[in-house]
Amino acid sequence: MIVAIAFLSMGVWLAMRSAFSVFLVPLLDEFKCSRATTAGVQSVSLLVYTVSAPLVGTLIDRIGPRRIVLPGIIILCIGLGLSGFVRSLTQLYVTYGLVAGFGATFVSIVAYSAVIPHWFEGRRGLASGISVSGMGIATFTLVPLTQYFIGTMGWRFAYLVTAGLVFLLLFPLTALFLRYKPGDVGLAPEADGSAGARKKRAVEVVDRAWAETDWTLSRVAKEGRFWAVLAYSFLVIIPLYVVLTHAVGLLRGAGFDKMGAAYVLASLGISSSFFKIFWGWISDRIGRETAFTIGAVSMTIGVLLLLTIEAGAPSWFAYPFIIFLGCGWGVTSPIFMSVAADLFQGKSFGLIYGINEAVLGIGAALGPWLGGFVFDATGNYRLALLIVAATALASCPFIWMAAPRKVRRSRSLD
Repeated sequence: MIVAIAFLSMGVWLAMRSAFSVFLVPLLDEFKCSRATTAGVQSVSLLVYTVSAPLVGTLIDRIGPRRIVLPGIIILCIGLGLSGFVRSLTQLYVTYGLVAGFGATFVSIVAYSAVIPHWFEGRRGLASGISVSGMGIATFTLVPLTQYFIGTMGWRFAYLVTAGLVFLLLFPLTALFLRYKPGDVGLAPEADGSAGARKKRAVEVVDRAWAETDWTLSRVAKEGRFWAVLAYSFLVIIPLYVVLTHAVGLLRGAGFDKMGAAYVLASLGISSSFFKIFWGWISDRIGRETAFTIGAVSMTIGVLLLLTIEAGAPSWFAYPFIIFLGCGWGVTSPIFMSVAADLFQGKSFGLIYGINEAVLGIGAALGPWLGGFVFDATGNYRLALLIVAATALASCPFIWMAAPRKVRRSRSLD
């Protein structure tokens, strides 16, 4: 049930971000602003997430997730609903960028990164992978649905419908079933192979002194591993948000129709969902570092395939793009969650992971603006795509510096 709630909540959170790509074109037509200025609405939303993620993590550490997530759902729905009534891009910066951006933080990976480690140890990567796979499946569902509502009733109506759907999907289940720790309902965490299939894998503590440290923000700030975690997270997220924000506009410019471009983005979501589960599972076996490196290289290939589509490659190039970019997207969230939990357990984990998400938010906010700025300056996305292909590759050395395998690793008990 915990995994199911996380799956649904993080799915709605990421699908809302991804759906901005199909809002971008009608917003450009409505407000007649530059692409960078219009995409800046998304950047502001992500910057608000950056600022509020540590706050949400701290509050969850202190009072648990349910008292935090439920008000956040209401704030998110208010922001989305008000976005349907705006009369200027400035107002959308407030309703979507500030209000919805703040509310979204409460249903994001920040909240569930603090919950999942309490429930899972031996199969933490798999549990994280299944949870975050909701991001891709919800994107596959919501992006075409949003395009349909925009095409039939307009983008304002689409925001109103989204607000209603978010409330109905998240609020009742969260209120009824979300719990912080297994002990809250008389259970023990899935951990050490105490029964049945769980005997197949267990966590081996390699560095006991590190693993038994009660990590606080002041302690982790002195450790190079913490800064390496922030570095690989920041670098790999930039290309993802260039693509998620600008893919539909790029594909439209390359000759795809509205719904075709939306379905490419939606298919990217479903591809990433498969790979999120796969990378979560396989990282328990081959290590977080190896899994992430393969995924980051795949992301680079996916970005370069998108570049060739813009340069005039045949439309069937969209299929390998969906596979490779989905593979790269899929490796991000389960590895972010698992590496942090492997390295920095303690009573301040929510805050620590909130700082990591804040850095991710900075990179994510940079992506939409960078893509729009380069397009406005050059008339295409090619330079932006080359830059972010390089950042994806540059992230790889830093996860090896973080070295979670030297603290905890999964091993077979067979």
